[in-house]
Amino acid sequence: MPRTFICKLIFACCAAAVLSGCAGSIQRWIVNTRVHQGDVALARGNARDAALAYRLALRVDPADAPARAGYVEAAAALAQIEYTKGNFDDAVATVNQGLAIDPQSVRLAALKATIEQAKLQREIVLSNYPTYRAAGLEIQRAYQQLNATNALLLRNLKHFGYTFDTNQLTAAIKRSYELQLELARNTNRLILYRQLITSGVPETPGRSAASFGAGSLLPLP
Repeated sequence: MPRTFICKLIFACCAAAVLSGCAGSIQRWIVNTRVHQGDVALARGNARDAALAYRLALRVDPADAPARAGYVEAAAALAQIEYTKGNFDDAVATVNQGLAIDPQSVRLAALKATIEQAKLQREIVLSNYPTYRAAGLEIQRAYQQLNATNALLLRNLKHFGYTFDTNQLTAAIKRSYELQLELARNTNRLILYRQLITSGVPETPGRSAASFGAGSLLPLP
């Protein structure tokens, strides 16, 4: 074998080894850079950019532990934001993406269960919205009436301030008792209203949320 050919072969092998090592270094640098970007974004509360940075790192090295852990954390934070905005489908999709990286994540599994329960709860409410809305407005009007009674009580106290007529105090005491009773009634109505919505049972004619006491099919929030 000619000496020149052997030298060329050795040179080619060395060059390949150098290029291979260089490629590995570049890959590592890209992953580390993306992970750092994700960490910074997450620390600043920017879960969406953090998730993107970690995802880009995983495209280069799917097995990188910091990128995987960071993506799961970012996915949980992003899903929580989407959940609080009422974007349940987006939130579940984000959680599922995180679970694809870490199927054993307790945090993501718990968050998914919470979102799916809220989604079911919303569907129950929307399916009975006309009756629930009417009952809710009725309760609002009841609480607004408390403002009227309280205004009369304050008027009695104001009149006593310059008339010194104890009848004004007697009237104020009477209205104070009325406020307590109405507040207690309205509180009970709110409790029954929540039970009605939670159960998903529609109201029957002649029975409002103030008198409807349904059993609960879902845990109370």
